[in-house]
Amino acid sequence: MKRLQRIPQAIVLTLVISGAADAETCFPPARPFVPNDSVAIAEFADLISQDFETYIHDVQAYFRCLDEERARAFEEAREVSQDYARFLQGRGDGNR
Repeated sequence: MKRLQRIPQAIVLTLVISGAADAETCFPPARPFVPNDSVAIAEFADLISQDFETYIHDVQAYFRCLDEERARAFEEAREVSQDYARFLQGRGDGNR
């Protein structure tokens, strides 16, 4: 009897692990550092400029990642909602 009780737990654990593997992690880029010292700004202007260009490129990729993850999560939620409706109908609770 105890073995049968573990089956639903195993199913849920499998779904959680597989769902987490499908999700993409989007990491925001680090903000560029700009020194307060005007001498340092002048001395490192090329590096600072490159940091800003890199940031702009990386933040655009970050936004794309977020958009893709949102679309994936939205589709997953739609599918889960349909699965739940089928589950309720199969259980005889479809009228709730």
